[in-house]
Amino acid sequence: MKMKTKKSFSKRIKVTKNGKMLIRKGGQDHFNSRDTGTVTKRKRRDSHLSESYRHTMKSQLPHKPV
Repeated sequence: MKMKTKKSFSKRIKVTKNGKMLIRKGGQDHFNSRDTGTVTKRKRRDSHLSESYRHTMKSQLPHKPV
């Protein structure tokens, strides 16, 4: 049987040209005024998925080149 892509996961991740995975940090929607400036600035960036998780998440995205 053909493997299906986990859509909930594929919407939250971006695979770069070199095969790295980028994810957004959680907690960005509301209650941001209480955060310090450095925390707010850090939330704007995408972060890399660690190498150990990358192998685990490969199985969730069978059709994306990782």
